[in-house]
Amino acid sequence: MTASTDSTSSFTGPGSTGNVLAALANVVVPGLGQLIQGRVLAAFLFFASSTLLMLCCGLGLVFYVWAIVDAARWRAPAG
Repeated sequence: MTASTDSTSSFTGPGSTGNVLAALANVVVPGLGQLIQGRVLAAFLFFASSTLLMLCCGLGLVFYVWAIVDAARWRAPAG
């Protein structure tokens, strides 16, 4: 059994520790997971759309779930 030479491998890519933590953060506040991942624009858009749609017509749940899935499946750009 060999250890990975990349020290960040458990925190990048779909299903990684970092993405699971980001998805759990999104359960608390929509967009918080994207903010943890450093994606400020995505965090704002998910938060604003979820909040506004929940207040006006109840469709915010769609964006709420989408934010959770997006954070869990996100892969950092190479490089």
